[in-house]
Amino acid sequence: MDKERRICMGMAWQSGTQRIGCSQRVFPYISAMVNNGSLSYDHERDGRPTELGGCTAIVRNLHYDTFLVIRYVKRHLTIMMDIDGKHEWRDCIEVPGVRLPRGYYFGTSSITGDLSDNHDIISLKLFELTVERTPEEEKLHRDVFLPSVDNMKLPEMTAPLPPLSGLALFLIVFFSLVFSVFAIVIGIILYNKWQEQSRKRFY
Repeated sequence: MDKERRICMGMAWQSGTQRIGCSQRVFPYISAMVNNGSLSYDHERDGRPTELGGCTAIVRNLHYDTFLVIRYVKRHLTIMMDIDGKHEWRDCIEVPGVRLPRGYYFGTSSITGDLSDNHDIISLKLFELTVERTPEEEKLHRDVFLPSVDNMKLPEMTAPLPPLSGLALFLIVFFSLVFSVFAIVIGIILYNKWQEQSRKRFY
């Protein structure tokens, strides 16, 4: 999960003043999006076209630490926050049907546009949750190659081809070499015939 392949789940902690668009939104604001590399974050509209959900998080000029939990279990994405200094979690986003592949990375970045806000991330704590899955659920989990969300069509959602086996790779290399040798032999034969015909015409 990253956004430099921009193959993954994007989290935006936005800063700004209150804006009036199609709906009223107070900033700072936490929003979530899932991207397979084909989408871009629309800064002009604060990410609304690709947003899965969000909530306001008043975190400016606080004298205590604030916390954010991102939990992903069985294709269920939940985001909770503790921004009141009471050590109590408050719901922010809950999205079912999120499909994230294995083997990606966690990353952080920030952009403030014309604002000059600080974005201080004190620490990241990662936990692997133990979840019981049926064999069917485990197979479905393994077969996810690109990030996606149920009932949400992302463009260019073509899964990558599975890697070639050792035998298939060997056969491809072998037949490529055979074809190359065959092409070289045919070229030499044609070249020799052309030279012979040139000599006959000369005499």
